[in-house]
Amino acid sequence: MSDPYSDLQQSYGRCLRGKGFIERFYEVFMASNTEVAAMFARTDFQKQRLALRRGISVAIFHAAGSSVVKRSMEQMAAVHSQGGRCPVAPHLYPYWIDSLITVIAETDEQADEALLTRWREAMDVAIGTFVQGYRTVQ
Repeated sequence: MSDPYSDLQQSYGRCLRGKGFIERFYEVFMASNTEVAAMFARTDFQKQRLALRRGISVAIFHAAGSSVVKRSMEQMAAVHSQGGRCPVAPHLYPYWIDSLITVIAETDEQADEALLTRWREAMDVAIGTFVQGYRTVQ
C-alpha cells in the first residue's frame, strides 16, 4: 500500500534539513496566543523539541491511515487530554496548525499552496483525534 502523504513526509524532511525548524515553530506558536506561551512556562525545550519532531511524523502517518502509529496517537491524545499531564484546550489547536503551516511555508522551498493545503488536511485529522479525546481520555 502506498503512503498517500509521502509528499508531506518529503516536505517534512526538507524542513528538518534546514536548521532551526522546530525552534522557529515554537517562536511562532508561542507568539500566536498568550495562552499558548503560558502553557510552556516550565517546559524543558530539549525534550519538547524531540517530542514535537516525532509527533509530527506520527501525525502524518496517522492521517494516512497507518495502524502502526495508533498507540502513539492514543498516548499523545491522553497526554494532551483534559486530565492529561499537559492538557491542551481544543480552541488552541488552530494556533498550532497555523503556526506549523507558517513555518513550513518559510522553510520548505518546494511548499506551494497545494502542499500547504495537504499539510493542513493531514494535521486536521490528527488534531481531530486529540479534540475527540480531550474529555474522554484519562
